Amino acid sequence: MPTDTHTKILATIGPSSATKEQLSALLDAGADAFRVNFSHGTHEEHKKRIKIIRSLEKEKGRLISILADLQGPKLRVGDFRDEKVLLKEGQKFVLDMNPKLGDETRVCLPHKEIFEAVKPGDTLLVNDGYIALRVDKCSKQILETTVVVGGFISSHKGVNLPNTKLNISAITKKDKEDLKFALKTGVDWIGLSFVQKADDVRELKKLIDGKARVIAKLEKPSAIEDLENIVRETDAVMVARGDLGVECPIQTVPVLQKRIVKLCRKYAKPVIIATQMLESMIGNPTPTRAEVSDVATAVYDGADTVMLSAETAAGKYPVNAVNMMHCIIKQVENDPLFFELMNSSRQAPCEASEADAITFAASELAGVLKNVRAIVSYSSSGFTTFLTARERPALPILALSPDIKVARQMVLVWGVRPCVNKESFKAFDSVEKCAAKHVKATGLAKPGDHIIITAGFPLNVKGRTNMLHTVCVK
Repeated sequence: MPTDTHTKILATIGPSSATKEQLSALLDAGADAFRVNFSHGTHEEHKKRIKIIRSLEKEKGRLISILADLQGPKLRVGDFRDEKVLLKEGQKFVLDMNPKLGDETRVCLPHKEIFEAVKPGDTLLVNDGYIALRVDKCSKQILETTVVVGGFISSHKGVNLPNTKLNISAITKKDKEDLKFALKTGVDWIGLSFVQKADDVRELKKLIDGKARVIAKLEKPSAIEDLENIVRETDAVMVARGDLGVECPIQTVPVLQKRIVKLCRKYAKPVIIATQMLESMIGNPTPTRAEVSDVATAVYDGADTVMLSAETAAGKYPVNAVNMMHCIIKQVENDPLFFELMNSSRQAPCEASEADAITFAASELAGVLKNVRAIVSYSSSGFTTFLTARERPALPILALSPDIKVARQMVLVWGVRPCVNKESFKAFDSVEKCAAKHVKATGLAKPGDHIIITAGFPLNVKGRTNMLHTVCVK
């Protein structure tokens, strides 16, 4: 059966969660969907894990969504002669295109795009921002820098450029190979790293050609500058707080998180909050109080999904982490303040379409009628269901779609319980009967309860949600 919360849980697969028994336990603990991280592992490993998920989907009788997360461009320094070197504050340090092994004075930076983009005064952050270098002089092959924040540096540490836009595609050759493989295995969502502008999303959509939906990962300041255009263009958004907290001043991340969630809700785009949510549970069976508050804040903000990364991929207590996140979500959603906040943060529909009006009215009706148990949304593309979820109604949303791919994608959407429905309708009473059958089968309603139905008329016509109806379940 589906989980009993509106906010969903996305768990990352890794060595700690790769077997059928482990994945089954994560689902039982409250996971709704799984993330396959293409920064690690082989295609054969990913294929095996995806196959297990689909088998569990059948065994447990519930749809499971799969996100294939592309690695994106990884900017890293080259190799050092010794295991690591110490950079001291105030010293000079050179980054160049010479593949020679590095030392305490220089190291290779094999990314010509960086040399073409940076200018004197720019800052380079190395090793997740623990080392900061100020650019003094630059040419096409050499950057002379001063160490502003020192520390140990070793081979292949990542480089971030918080104030620099790079002329580089978000999709690498490796990503294209991984994308081709992921689409062949039938994943539901594709995560795009290193998004700088809306054109990056458009580029990926052309490659996908409708075979999956796109999640734009927001982790760069340039993405924030083009935020509204990116949100409009993408299918969903991930607030990737790890790199975002390195490239932006760390104190701005909570503010950006709330801004992004609000904008995604305005445009009816699912939003995922990710990175370090229960980080301490990688090695401990319980989280810190601050981490519990962090997850709760994301839920109170109205995020569609919260994500676990290393906690389930490589941690010692993956099932505990999912169970803890599920418990936090339930606690928050049982708080009377939760739906007060959801109602107070509702925004007027951004378009004056029939579908916007119908879904807005459905949520209003759900708040007036006292014996309504669910909203049933008929949607072939999922778009109407996205609009319904945007309103954050205090009722579960039963989404019926003839397309199993669409139904799986809606697993990540707030409040949605998706089902596949292959029936075609000749009269409206068959629409009512079908909805009643599904709400009873899923346990959302029983005879005598009422449900709200949104659908399109004429029946079986795509993209035409123009009808709102209440039905007594028989």
